[in-house]
Amino acid sequence: MGGYFDEGYINMRILVVEDDEKIASFIKKGLQEESYSVDVTENGYEAIYMIETNSYDIVLLDLMIHGLSGMDVCRNIRAKNITTPIIMLTARDELKEKVKGLDSGANDYITKPFAFEELLARIRVKLRNSSTTSSTISIADLTIDTAKREVKRTGKKINLTAKEYALLEFLARNSKKLLTETIIKENISDMAQESMSNIINVYIYRLRNKIDKDFNLKLIHTVRGLGYILSDENV
Repeated sequence: MGGYFDEGYINMRILVVEDDEKIASFIKKGLQEESYSVDVTENGYEAIYMIETNSYDIVLLDLMIHGLSGMDVCRNIRAKNITTPIIMLTARDELKEKVKGLDSGANDYITKPFAFEELLARIRVKLRNSSTTSSTISIADLTIDTAKREVKRTGKKINLTAKEYALLEFLARNSKKLLTETIIKENISDMAQESMSNIINVYIYRLRNKIDKDFNLKLIHTVRGLGYILSDENV
């Protein structure tokens, strides 16, 4: 089983750089409910360090933050050839401020207050257009459109809850890797917050009923006493 272990695990990860605690908490909670992994900082210098040392799929960057302005954070990371998509968040509505933000290297700009649904839509667009991010994961006859959050098997749509989807996407992004319950909880925030000790097993059972039950080829495998693997090969 040694070949199934890997130190790096892939999940959709977003950095929120926002110094308003209420807004940051609101965005984080909403994104976690959409099955994203979310980190938060209120400091520009810390944001640069986090972006340099972690792999983020997108950065939500407020202009007015502690330590260093959002504009300067954006210029700094672009000068280091970091191409992570950036959506700027600000209360400033003037055209010249939007132009300055885009010129500093931002990919998009959204003005506060904003509808959370609009923010999600803009995130999906940037993830879909990112050259480093594929919006479709395919394993055998299972397809996952990560931009639309749509799952199909043999072309038939499968309806999943937010937590079921989050677990399936994480398994799929790390296909053929052994994922322990600890690793899953560390990478899927909502799972870590559940009080049930067997919460992962419960959701694996639910996924199997929807993903594998009616198919000869089983994709979700249990390695007894160790964890789970999503694979189109026998484990």
